[in-house]
Amino acid sequence: MLVLSGTRWHGGAVLAAFFVSSNLISRIPHGRPVTGLDPKSDRRDHWQVYANGAAAAIGGIVGLIDFGLGLWLVTSTLAAAAADTWATTVGRWSPVPPRLIWSGRSVPAGTSGGMTPAGTAGAAAGALIVAGIGAVAAGMPVLLPVATLIGFFAMVTDSTLGALLQGRFYCETCKVASEWRVHRCGSQTTRESGRAWLNNDGVNFLATVMAGGAALVTWHWLSPQG
Repeated sequence: MLVLSGTRWHGGAVLAAFFVSSNLISRIPHGRPVTGLDPKSDRRDHWQVYANGAAAAIGGIVGLIDFGLGLWLVTSTLAAAAADTWATTVGRWSPVPPRLIWSGRSVPAGTSGGMTPAGTAGAAAGALIVAGIGAVAAGMPVLLPVATLIGFFAMVTDSTLGALLQGRFYCETCKVASEWRVHRCGSQTTRESGRAWLNNDGVNFLATVMAGGAALVTWHWLSPQG
């Protein structure tokens, strides 16, 4: 509602591009088991919605004051969210295992912070789709490369934070790695690394907020109204 109130149908089109493309790509069968941490299912819960959409909602509020800047922020932050979603999904199709961006160490599929060439290409595609819709809706061609790059590098930031800071736990009952303090089996897990309070939703939120900051800087630097 905030996005639609501040950026009207233009922001609504960007929002639709993110949700439709992300949901479609997430539902394509990948045929490979995820053997890393135990992520959430493809159905989004309220924390995932906040993590991916809070920055865009703030952009909608800004749009009530400055429509152009608001739409610029909405597009850039949702491009970041799309890049992360596409990277995760397309990365599951990779024939090679992911590697941590910080150390280059090979990790099981599904491990936070792991990246593959396929997932990286997927991130660029997801950001490009959302950025393209935003650029057309805003009538600002420069938004296409700007939001695409912001979205892509936000995904890289997300992976870096995931590799270095996200909490990693181990369930002694199930003998599996987890990203939760309490495993889905109900057992308390043991922290192995990272910050206990920082989960994947927190990482996604930080990445989209950083994307919003980058969008604000580029608006004053590159935009037609800047």
